[in-house]
Amino acid sequence: MKLAIAQLNLVVGAIEQNAQRIIDTAGEQAARGIELLLFPELTLMGYPPEDLLLRHECQQRVDAALQRILDEVRGITLVLGLPGVREGRRFNMAIALRDGKILAEYRKRELPNYSVFDEKRYFSPGHDVALFEQGGARFALAICEDVWVDGPVADSAEAGADVVLNLNASPYHRGKVQQRERLVTELAARHELTLVYANLVGGQDELVFDGASFACDREGRVLLRCAQFDEGVWSLRLGARGEPQAESVVPWLDPLPEVYQALVCGVRDYVDKNGFKGVALGLSGGIDSALTLAIAVDALGADRVEVVSMPSRYTADMSNEDAAKQAQRLGVKYLSIPIEPAFQALLGMLAEPFAGLPMDVTEENIQARIRGLLLMAISNKSGRMLLTTGNKSEMSVGYATLYGDMNGGFAPLKDVPKTLVYALARWRNRDGEIIPERVITRPPSAELRPDQQDTDSLPPYEVLDEIIERFVEQDQSVEEIVAETGFDAGQVARMARMIIRSEYKRRQAAPGVKITARAYGRDWRYPIVNGCL
Repeated sequence: MKLAIAQLNLVVGAIEQNAQRIIDTAGEQAARGIELLLFPELTLMGYPPEDLLLRHECQQRVDAALQRILDEVRGITLVLGLPGVREGRRFNMAIALRDGKILAEYRKRELPNYSVFDEKRYFSPGHDVALFEQGGARFALAICEDVWVDGPVADSAEAGADVVLNLNASPYHRGKVQQRERLVTELAARHELTLVYANLVGGQDELVFDGASFACDREGRVLLRCAQFDEGVWSLRLGARGEPQAESVVPWLDPLPEVYQALVCGVRDYVDKNGFKGVALGLSGGIDSALTLAIAVDALGADRVEVVSMPSRYTADMSNEDAAKQAQRLGVKYLSIPIEPAFQALLGMLAEPFAGLPMDVTEENIQARIRGLLLMAISNKSGRMLLTTGNKSEMSVGYATLYGDMNGGFAPLKDVPKTLVYALARWRNRDGEIIPERVITRPPSAELRPDQQDTDSLPPYEVLDEIIERFVEQDQSVEEIVAETGFDAGQVARMARMIIRSEYKRRQAAPGVKITARAYGRDWRYPIVNGCL
């Protein structure tokens, strides 16, 4: 028999639209001779639906959509995901159906409640195995976390399953795709069964789902792998007792293009699924805005991107030149609006309260907030969403201005450390200098006071990024970081305090694409008021 994985980019809460995609895809694949079609987790609702699940009318719409699929789809078996209420409790469910009949119904047993997951808030756990037979093989159902532990698959094997069909919404971070495959192939080999893993693809708020669905045989060999970050349907022929035959194995992306595609996917889907006509951003001549611009153009096309240069009295000529050069190379709409008139006006308005006081970070922040005001005005007037350009290193230690350079609706680089920003910029230039070389090689500076450099306030980014990775992603203490790296203890302690004390800024920051094992937002939940450090 022929089985196919439908690796789809779905919209959370667009239940009727998602149902139509299921019906259309089923019809297309049935015409191709596909006999069994597997969809991702919570296909009808999208993932993660969060508190939409608490709205009674959403469940009514899901039930109506399922009935429509039962009424309209013929000649092919579908395995799809949905929330379902049974015996007064809500379950994360997988249903196998064919020709108007439900063949099997499965309730997810392992409910993740860590990292970005909150499933115990919404679902009750199931306890049983669900089997159905087709083409001489016995199929069992499982959902996502059920294959990250041994129990559900072991129980399915013991019940006589030949093939486990696993529906997933497994979000991306660096190294995740290899981790998934290693775990699942070991599980398949341990229990001597075929395992088919269908994953969601596309962006949803700060999460990106990379697809990379696959199937492996009883020896744990991967015989089918779907592309990362691409929608599509991939088919697999099953022999006796569900033994898969070798098909297409799409290679994994290399680390830098993988991260870049995650960022592009996240930006494109956030903009398009929210219905924005395009984006605007401030282009300073620095590395962060340069990389953000490249991502935006690759995600949306040059005609949907507008950039604004806003030089001040402290802006170097090379910054203005490089910003204009990159805008011209990428073919985007470019404006230059000097902020000196507004800066002078505000300093005049504040002359009395500032009398006798030296210039300090206050005047630096005023410049950033003038730029934020201008960008938001252009965003409002044009209907283009504003992208903010800060990176994870800056957001970690609060090296950003509230209501200034933090203004925006989405932050593509929010989870990208500064050292990775440089690596991605060089990778993006691999076939031609899109980002001017001088932008990459010059010392980074906010250019808000004379001769300013980032290292005036922060350690070198190679040091800072390692401290952040260890403190934020690995939960290491200051003492552990110092012992393992040899970094200056005072410097590490200062950075740790800055990370903790900057939580109030991050709570007011735009969402951004998660690409590391632990991102700020739903994956990092620190109290603003705390006496930890």
